[in-house]
Amino acid sequence: MIHRERLTATLDGDFVVFLIGMRINQPLRVHKWLPVARAMPRMLRELHRQPQRGFLHAEMWFSRTIVLVQYWRSMDQLLAYAKDRDAAHLPAWQAFNRAVGSDGAVGIWHETYLSGPGRCESVYVNMPAFGLGRAGRLQPAQGDHRSAAGRLREGARDGPP
Repeated sequence: MIHRERLTATLDGDFVVFLIGMRINQPLRVHKWLPVARAMPRMLRELHRQPQRGFLHAEMWFSRTIVLVQYWRSMDQLLAYAKDRDAAHLPAWQAFNRAVGSDGAVGIWHETYLSGPGRCESVYVNMPAFGLGRAGRLQPAQGDHRSAAGRLREGARDGPP
């Protein structure tokens, strides 16, 4: 559903934005990059089935470089998932290191950002619920929420002490 009004997202408390992706450096070496590309959807299905892990939402884009933006409740929960021997991530990471390692066929990357009220802002116009707006709640971007500066100030006021 497309929301035509100007909206902003709110998410109570601190949270983590985790960017992760891969880059296909050698497209003809499908046997190298396809298993890597298939690993993330398995992990996302697992995370959606287990909300207690702290995973909130993800958005993914496909091209030569695949980008996935994830939202997590806490850094501790993200790291616990990454290290869990019974979860899909650790076997996928080990398989990548065995099959690809540093041979240059496939690049992988991630960036992690800690955030929370007053440290991020968002606006959506003519968009469905997306990104932070799906991980949290959408609300009208009016009054103080109309500008980026106002949304940051309001988030700082509403956030934890």
